[in-house]
Amino acid sequence: MNTQLSLQRRFGLLLRQRSVQAVVVLWVLANVLVIVVAHGRLPFDRPTVADASFASQLVFANLGLVEVIALIAVTYLLTRRRSIPDMAARAPARAQARRETLLLIAYGLLAQVSGVVIGMALGWRPFSFHLAGTLYGTHEQVAQAEAVTWAFYNLIVYAVVPYLFFRRRYSNEQLNLKSSNRRNDLLVIAAILVIESLVEVFSLSSSIFDLSAGQLLLGVPLTFALYFAGTVLPTMIFIYAILLPRYLKLTGSIATTAILGGVTYTLAHALDAWTVYTSAQAAFLSVAFLFFQYFGPGLIKSVLTLRTGNAWVHAIAYHAVAPHVLIDTPHIVRVFNIRWVAGVKRWFWMWFWFGGFDVGGVVAPQSSV
Repeated sequence: MNTQLSLQRRFGLLLRQRSVQAVVVLWVLANVLVIVVAHGRLPFDRPTVADASFASQLVFANLGLVEVIALIAVTYLLTRRRSIPDMAARAPARAQARRETLLLIAYGLLAQVSGVVIGMALGWRPFSFHLAGTLYGTHEQVAQAEAVTWAFYNLIVYAVVPYLFFRRRYSNEQLNLKSSNRRNDLLVIAAILVIESLVEVFSLSSSIFDLSAGQLLLGVPLTFALYFAGTVLPTMIFIYAILLPRYLKLTGSIATTAILGGVTYTLAHALDAWTVYTSAQAAFLSVAFLFFQYFGPGLIKSVLTLRTGNAWVHAIAYHAVAPHVLIDTPHIVRVFNIRWVAGVKRWFWMWFWFGGFDVGGVVAPQSSV
C-alpha cells in the first residue's frame, strides 16, 4: 500500500511540472494538427509501413509512447533500491555548463550541415543519425560505400572528437561512462532488452527470421558494427554522456532533463532519409512524425541514464540490439547483397582493401535495396 501511494504521489508531482504539462499539451495538439494537415495521407518513403493506413500509422506512433512510459515504470521499479548517482554533481558549475552546452549544440549543428554537404557531394543522402533505410526500408539504392562512410563520419564527428575534447577535463565517471552498480545495471539491461526485443519483433518487423543461417552469420555482426559506430556510440557520447549532465545542472529538474534528452535525440534525426521538406505541409508532417518516432526512445534513454548514471545501459538495452540488429539486419543484408557464408573471410578482406569485388558469389558491389 505504501509503495502504491508513493507511486501515485510521484506521478502527481510529475504531472504538476510545467515541462511535463507542456509535452502533454504539445503532443495532443500535434496529433490534432496532423489529422487536419495530412488529409489522410503521409508523404514519406517508408516501405515497411506503406500498406498501413494513415490512421493505423498515427495510432502506432502514439502507442510507441505508451510503451516507453511502461518501460520507464519498469526502470524505476528495478532501480528503486539502488543508490541513484548525483548526475548534476558530475557537471561543472552552471556558467561553465551553459558554455559547454551551447558549444556542443553549435558543434552538432555544424556537424549536421557538414553531413549534408558531404553526403550530397558524394551523390548520397545527407548523413543523419540513421543510415538511409533504417527501420522502415527505402526504395532508393543505398551504396555499400555510403553505409561505411556514414558510420565512420558519425563515429568520428559525434563520438571520438567530443569524447577526446571533454575527456581532457572530465573522468569517465563524470561522463556517465562508468558503472556504480554493475549488478543492477545488468538487471536493467536484461529486463529492458528482453521487453523491447519482444515488442520490436511482434509490432515492427520479424523479417530477421526470414534470413538464412549464412546471412545471419555475417549480417548480424556487420549490422551491429555499422550501427554501433554510426549511431549507438554517437548518441551515447554526444547526448547522454556529455549533454545530459549539463541539462540537469542547468534545469535542476529530472523530468525536464529527460524531456530535453528526448528532444535532442529527435532533432539529431531531423535529416533521416524518409523525411520530406519540399513543402510546408510535408515539412510539418516530417517534424511531427520525427517527434512521434524518436521522442519516446530519447526519453527512455534519458531515464535509463539518469537512474543508473551509466550511459552504456541504454546503449546496450535500448539501441544496439533492439531495434537495430533485430530490425535492420535484413536491410544491411540487402545493401551488401549477402547470400551465403562460403568465402566470407576472403570476401571481407577483398572488400576492405579493394572496395567490394564480387568474390566467390558471396557479395555483389553497390547493390540496391
